[in-house]
Amino acid sequence: MSMWELFVVAVGVSMDAFAIAICKGLSVEKLEKKHMAITGLWFGGAQALMPLLGYLLGSTFADAVTKAAPWLSFALLAIIGVNMIREARGDTEKLDADFSAKAMFPLAIADSIDALAVGVTFAFMKVSILPAILLIGVTTFLFSAAGVRIGHQFGAKYKSKAEMAGGIILLVMGVCILLEHTGIL
Repeated sequence: MSMWELFVVAVGVSMDAFAIAICKGLSVEKLEKKHMAITGLWFGGAQALMPLLGYLLGSTFADAVTKAAPWLSFALLAIIGVNMIREARGDTEKLDADFSAKAMFPLAIADSIDALAVGVTFAFMKVSILPAILLIGVTTFLFSAAGVRIGHQFGAKYKSKAEMAGGIILLVMGVCILLEHTGIL
């Protein structure tokens, strides 16, 4: 997987965190830099950790499913992408201005479950995991920090668009993997 493709995946999995960060920004009356840093660290950290865990799980079973890997990658990315698109069309999430570990930990874990599946996909594709998780973590940190600021300044109208974009990006990645495997690309 090229660095460009990896970046596209990083942006795709960051979109849920970006959308949640926008909601967190909406809830803050007086925005402080620490709000952006806390959100970025929680979401970026979780989005980096989950692919690593998925990679370790996937590496254990990679040899047994090597032939099915592109199909599995496509299926996982398609499921995640469709789920993100469906969430983008659903109800808006209600979040409060609490940035404590008690509030942020469950959000970060729930948000990063899709990154666990991406990590499994990376194992099947034999992606170098350290650059991948660093890129995902940093990208998510930046998108999350920016999301808090954007949410505070511009409101909820971007939340569903961010989730929609993330879902479409992951779907396109899945299709590209499948097309590459079948020799069409």
